[in-house]
Amino acid sequence: MRITKYIHSCLLIEANGDRILVDPGTFTFRGGDVTPDTFGAVSAVFVTHDHADHVDDDAVKAILARNPAAVLFTNSEARAAFARRGLEAAIFEEGVKTIGRMPIRAVPAPHASMLGAVPPKNVAYVIGETLLVPGDSYASGMDSCRGVPVLALPIAAPWAKELETAAFAERIAPKVILPIHDGFVKEAFLAGRHQNFEKYFASRGIAFRSLVKPGDSAELA
Repeated sequence: MRITKYIHSCLLIEANGDRILVDPGTFTFRGGDVTPDTFGAVSAVFVTHDHADHVDDDAVKAILARNPAAVLFTNSEARAAFARRGLEAAIFEEGVKTIGRMPIRAVPAPHASMLGAVPPKNVAYVIGETLLVPGDSYASGMDSCRGVPVLALPIAAPWAKELETAAFAERIAPKVILPIHDGFVKEAFLAGRHQNFEKYFASRGIAFRSLVKPGDSAELA
């Protein structure tokens, strides 16, 4: 499996000829280094929740137009909101689906609390029983995923504290962590935070793979 990060929380997962895109949000496309044309031969797009940093409506429409056989999957609340914005999606918020040869498991995972706002519905996805993408959540419902080999870990958010971030990762106990949700952090500061996390998790037997530049990727057995 190859996992490529395209800024913030956008991940392209490739395995056995299947290509799955997760959370292509506004940070991904803002600078122009990444465009919808970057994502060809995509089988499906998964959106964990309806926040702009996880779904860029215009970009997703363009990606789906470029990949007419691809299906957009999300939760029921997000699907209703997408429909009002002219974006067609299918509901997938619990259970297992198979995309090509890749099983995808949906796990209910309530969005973390937010200041002055009601959190949207959030769903985590386990891709190929290898990668857990939690969206904006450290919820205890994902403890059922303990031992998944790879965790996409949100490391910077208004709703997150560094100690809570580390505690969530230790609960899940992956072999590898890939940092996500860091697209609004300046690169010089981000490098320092990645180094700190790398050192911390190494002491606990977990590899932390720093992915900073658009298109940085990790190859996993």
